[in-house]
Amino acid sequence: MQRTSRRDLLTVATGAVAAAAISDAAPAAAQAGPKPIFEVPITTIPIVGENGVFQVRRIYCIGRNYAAHAIERGSDPNREPPFFFQKPTDAIQNVPIGVVADHPYPSLTKNYHHEVELVAALKSGGTNISPEKALDHVYGYALGLDMTRRDLQNGMSAEKKPWEIGKSFDHAAVLGPIHPVSKVGHLTKGAISLAVNGVVRQSSDLDKMIWSVAEQIAKLSEAFELKAGDIIYSGTPENVGPVVKGDVLLCKLQGLPDMSIKIV
Repeated sequence: MQRTSRRDLLTVATGAVAAAAISDAAPAAAQAGPKPIFEVPITTIPIVGENGVFQVRRIYCIGRNYAAHAIERGSDPNREPPFFFQKPTDAIQNVPIGVVADHPYPSLTKNYHHEVELVAALKSGGTNISPEKALDHVYGYALGLDMTRRDLQNGMSAEKKPWEIGKSFDHAAVLGPIHPVSKVGHLTKGAISLAVNGVVRQSSDLDKMIWSVAEQIAKLSEAFELKAGDIIYSGTPENVGPVVKGDVLLCKLQGLPDMSIKIV
């Protein structure tokens, strides 16, 4: 019979302990990885009647999507295909129902404009989505304001340069809470308006959009992979115009609560 020495037993035991230590450390090592050097807050939108919130991934906006507004901006609505631009996610200013929220007049501009819009919030997405299936991806709708530094936008346009500086700045995407489709249905028609200090400036109907929300989703998905968390500003009616400090804006959309801000 072969005898095992005390030294052999100690060697085996030491090896087993080392192997166990390596095994225990492996999951921790696998989990350890690069960590952000600071936290960046996520952007969310409240959802009416829900405890959860809608986390925003991207903000898409369509330009000149009502015929009369296209004409006032110098375009031919009968020939122009849809075009889109984006705003930074953290440009969102959430406005609670029943509150007149302070909205800061931005820097650099002397011609600050209002644009009231229906906003669609997506729960899913994809590429090359058909218009017939597009609304299946909509989680809900909100009332929004695409605020614009018009003089900066016009100046860059005149120089044939990107006019992001006129559209993409702090608080440029004003937004009421999201209303789930399960509660309000799909908003394809209904009066939309904006008043400044009680005087109506913009007044139209959603059914006057050149490109419907479904068509916008389909067109966007040809250029981008849409995903849950994307929101789409669907265009503004005619009679956009300037606001100054002290003005109170009241936005209305049939089927949704009003939204109001004060320029400060």
